[in-house]
Amino acid sequence: MTVTTNPAILEVRNLTIALPSDGDRSTAVRDVSFTVGRGEIVCLVGESGSGKSVIAQGVMGLLPKTLPVMSGQILLQGEDITQAPLSRLRELRATRMSMIFQEPMTALNPVMTCGDQIDEVLSQHSRLSPLARREKVLAIVREVLLPDPERMVASYPHQLSGGQRQRIMIAMALVLDPVLLIADEPTTALDVTTQAQILKLVLDLQHRHGAGVLFITHDFGVVAEVAHRVAVLRLGDLVEVGPKHDVLQRPQHAYTKMLIGAVPTLHLKQRPLDTAAPVVLKVSGLEKTYVDKRWIGPDRSVHAAQDVSFEIRRGQTLGIVGESGSGKSTVARCIVRLVDPSAGAVQLGNEDIAMMPPSQLRPLRRRVQIVFQDPYRSLNPRRTVAQAMVEGPMNYGLSRDDALQRARSLLALVRMDASAMDRYPHQFSGGQRQRICIARALMMEPELLVADEAVSALDVSVQAQVLELFEEIRSRLNLAMLFITHDLRVASQVCDQLAVMSKGRVVEYGPAHQVFGAPQHEYTRALFAAAPGRDFAFGA
Repeated sequence: MTVTTNPAILEVRNLTIALPSDGDRSTAVRDVSFTVGRGEIVCLVGESGSGKSVIAQGVMGLLPKTLPVMSGQILLQGEDITQAPLSRLRELRATRMSMIFQEPMTALNPVMTCGDQIDEVLSQHSRLSPLARREKVLAIVREVLLPDPERMVASYPHQLSGGQRQRIMIAMALVLDPVLLIADEPTTALDVTTQAQILKLVLDLQHRHGAGVLFITHDFGVVAEVAHRVAVLRLGDLVEVGPKHDVLQRPQHAYTKMLIGAVPTLHLKQRPLDTAAPVVLKVSGLEKTYVDKRWIGPDRSVHAAQDVSFEIRRGQTLGIVGESGSGKSTVARCIVRLVDPSAGAVQLGNEDIAMMPPSQLRPLRRRVQIVFQDPYRSLNPRRTVAQAMVEGPMNYGLSRDDALQRARSLLALVRMDASAMDRYPHQFSGGQRQRICIARALMMEPELLVADEAVSALDVSVQAQVLELFEEIRSRLNLAMLFITHDLRVASQVCDQLAVMSKGRVVEYGPAHQVFGAPQHEYTRALFAAAPGRDFAFGA
């Protein structure tokens, strides 16, 4: 693709944005300058809190009053956004600049059909007749490659998959051919194949429409796949900017080198497997069927898991990978009995817990613990860390003093200071909250630890720390681990065995080095081929 950087569509000049005075920093963004040219994709990267999304909100004129622009300019085709009144900003949004948000389910209106939401953009910013708007809505839905456009425009957001909702967001953003497209983490929550489809779609549409793109992400595989230039932010400062290959393969700043050094690779970290170790978990023929009971017509059955079988030995980690909807999390929830299996066996040691009544499960629950994807939602915001951690062991008879002592030692294990005991979840970063959740799970001294997408929402540097922590805990405590993920790079770092799931079934299962090195199933090969930046040589 030919990249034209002049004239620039977007110029950010010496931008400084204030933070509320009660924070540790006085500015969210400090003296930042970069440009986005027509037909160019500039990736803005950095950890949480670096100022990426603040800049995006500033460009769109969406900054709250608590984050005022102190100095600098944001020029959209020469027009200063920072000086534009609200009425002018409303005219510019969708017509000359548009934004794709990270989470389409919260960005879309749940009580409006998808077609009506796209039509609303047209009705507000064009003089087209209702019939012409309808034709344009269907045309843009076809352009983003959604199946059955008539059904899609008549559907509500909750009736679509995550990838389909993201395509609706892209359709809304591009329906009026803006010159600038801002994509704020648009693929973070998507599985690898859906992510590949969305990235290809954005590239194709950007090339076809000739727009400049400001792409915000913490996934360096995505950066390698789509960027022309890369800008690196650290705590509000722009520390490095340049062509993709220069920044990713020959980084100059120590912070950039640290970020790139933390990128997980698809090269396996092999460990010798102890085949004589006792089996902690054996799953045989596990099935879960959900029945959608209807007032009119026959009930509809959904087979979320079918004939799933595998085993995990002490000290080993089994990874389950696959697309969204493949059944990964359903299997995890059946194993910890958060949902009841429809059939099959789940043997925890010598006990089959698959069909065990709840009254008999209680003594066994301490042997299996789970770490969820979102630590903020899995911690009670009204309880201190100490209260959250001691609750489980005290319910099983441990004294408060002994539980507090165990909590202090486990916080030290996950590299958290003992002072964290008296603080609340909102007072920690995402990575720190996930460490607390891991420590809380270990309080029960489990035999099996289940991690359900436990690092998917974390920055690459924090993700590397948490993965290293999981590996250290598995080794030190000799735990069996079930690791659910859609990120193949993550799976390659921690998994001894790998099970690949598709449409509720395990389509490939075996030692990780065999599955990664010579995948047998067509679906597994397609999954690996879709990994963003898989062939890019990162350097640090």
